[in-house]
Amino acid sequence: MAVGRRGGPSQPDNWLHLAVRYLARWDRTTAQVEHFLRARGASPAQVKHTIGRLSDLRYLNDRAYAERWIEACLARRPMGRERLEAELLAKGVPETVAGQAIRAALRDLDEEALARRVLLHVRRTGRQLTPVQSMRLLRQRGFEEETIERMIGVRSGQRDFDS
Repeated sequence: MAVGRRGGPSQPDNWLHLAVRYLARWDRTTAQVEHFLRARGASPAQVKHTIGRLSDLRYLNDRAYAERWIEACLARRPMGRERLEAELLAKGVPETVAGQAIRAALRDLDEEALARRVLLHVRRTGRQLTPVQSMRLLRQRGFEEETIERMIGVRSGQRDFDS
């Protein structure tokens, strides 16, 4: 039964309560909460009101979400700026917010350092990649062709990735 129908909760506080329960499970973006509320039967006005309250209460903050997500992502599965942005956009983070969060998180890292992290991460698992496999992996992780060529050239030249 959808909330707000047949005598179910329809007051703004009930939508807020439902959204807070949804947020309690995992960190979410504004777009994800909006979609959740609409899927439960909330009207556009109810969604707007609930999102406003959640933002006022600091339960929703797309910039903070993006920063936390990037940090966790880089720790467990490093990837390039393009892929980070694509993933954040897919989660509903606005493009400007995603760009700001990525710039802030990666201000001390260049693309080559990120690519090196990816290749080191794979090496730590015990896998040895051929240059072709390394290129494919770096492409999948959102690195620019120029960076990939530099990294594979470095690897072909037998330079150490641990530096």
